[in-house]
Amino acid sequence: MEGAVLNAPANPPPTSAEDPWPVRTVARKIADWIHRLGTIWVEGQITQISQRPGAATSFLTLRDPSAEVSLTLTCASSLLRKQDPPLTDGSRVVVHGKPTFFTGRGTLSLRVDEIRAVGIGELLARIERLRQLLKAEGLFDPARKRRLPFLPNKVGLITGRASAAEHDVLSNARLRWPSVRFEIRNVAVQGSTAVPQILDVLGELDRDPEVDVIVLARGGGSVEDLLPFSDEALCRAVSTCRTPVVSAIGHEPDSPLLDHVADVRCSTPTGAGKRVVPDMAEETQRVHQLRDRARRALHGWVDRERRLLDSLRSRPALADPHGPLDRRSEQVQVGRDRARRAITGVLTAEGHAMTATRSRLTTLGPAATLARGYAIVQRVEPDGADGVLRSIDQAPAGTTLRVRVVDGAVHAVVPGGTE
Repeated sequence: MEGAVLNAPANPPPTSAEDPWPVRTVARKIADWIHRLGTIWVEGQITQISQRPGAATSFLTLRDPSAEVSLTLTCASSLLRKQDPPLTDGSRVVVHGKPTFFTGRGTLSLRVDEIRAVGIGELLARIERLRQLLKAEGLFDPARKRRLPFLPNKVGLITGRASAAEHDVLSNARLRWPSVRFEIRNVAVQGSTAVPQILDVLGELDRDPEVDVIVLARGGGSVEDLLPFSDEALCRAVSTCRTPVVSAIGHEPDSPLLDHVADVRCSTPTGAGKRVVPDMAEETQRVHQLRDRARRALHGWVDRERRLLDSLRSRPALADPHGPLDRRSEQVQVGRDRARRAITGVLTAEGHAMTATRSRLTTLGPAATLARGYAIVQRVEPDGADGVLRSIDQAPAGTTLRVRVVDGAVHAVVPGGTE
């Protein structure tokens, strides 16, 4: 704003520590700059109405439903009295006015000359347009929804203080699983402060590593009461949460946009309390059933294996394992005896044949002939015997002879003459 004042068309002289502007000058220049702004239409939610009896001017506070931002409104008291139905805290309105700076108090307000209440039809039309926008962006896509943990370590609960919704969630969850732990955050669940408070605690619970699921719970109400749960900022914040979010807003017919963005939608807070934790009685019964099934399956398997072992044990190879070995041993002994007899018979026969052959060889051999008085005469050459002498022509005079008899050999020399 200071830059806007310094850049105003009047081109005021620069200020310094030695030549400052007085407060009245600054206030007047700011008022001049703001008063040159035109009229505007603004939408918001009424959070405070100050109307004194007999006063000509009334004061209102207009708040942004999605942020911690508010604006002071001033209007003629007669304008408020004309409103039908009368304005109350939390009413959604569209106002027409002109920014005004009051130099005496140094405050900025919007001087309003027309106030229009936002009707249910228009609210529903805006919600429907936002619904189509979020759907087109994929925030309602079932593929992006996450499954809830079977048994969360801690459940984050966002709800109104001491509300029936808080009681329904806690009581039903603890009936099903008595040891369930909750991290409870109490916030405004309707009105202009609801969305900022819910956004703050939603981010806080989403950053808590012990919180495995977050529940947003509120009882039923009118369309205006449930407006915070169709807020665009809240829907986008829920879609970016890393922790699964459960929506439990209103009753079965109520369907704020948060129901479509959340990972799980429960028609009532009671349903949310039953959804976030398992039923201990049911799980105990399921464990007993599974244990019985496992016992029956194990007994059946043991019975089958026992029958198989009995069948295998009744087979001859296992019933009398030594019998086949003994029979095979007897067969081997019989075969060995037969082989021994056969080999002995062959050896005996061959021994007899060899003896007979030896006898014939002895009879026919030269030793037997020598034993009868014969001799074998061989020529003896300087390099050794030269064979058996078979004719006198082979032994000229002077030939050295070797005469072999039965018990040895003698040498002789052929004399000069022959007989």
